[in-house]
Amino acid sequence: MSGAPKKFDQSRLSQVLVEPIISEKASAVAEKHNQVLFKVLRNATKPEIKAAVELMFKVEVDAVRTVNQRGKEKKFGRSIGRRDHIKKAYVSLKKGHELNFSGEAA
Repeated sequence: MSGAPKKFDQSRLSQVLVEPIISEKASAVAEKHNQVLFKVLRNATKPEIKAAVELMFKVEVDAVRTVNQRGKEKKFGRSIGRRDHIKKAYVSLKKGHELNFSGEAA
């Protein structure tokens, strides 16, 4: 499947990754399992996510796992609202590949 990025539309791939998730849990997962977390479009597929990460960051992806997370209900005074539902992607990188979002120059 080395030709994976070629079968998707470039403009679609540029929109699939919404933002990286930077948190304590994401840092622990990155160190322990060589994975990176992204918030992705809710209708994005695993092959699309893999192709987007490989295209944008020039790394090799080993596997992609996704989680659909329901938005929490929140109270604003008397009214009750709901945060948006999101989809997270746990992207496993192959050995020797690394992504760093901390902003430090290496």
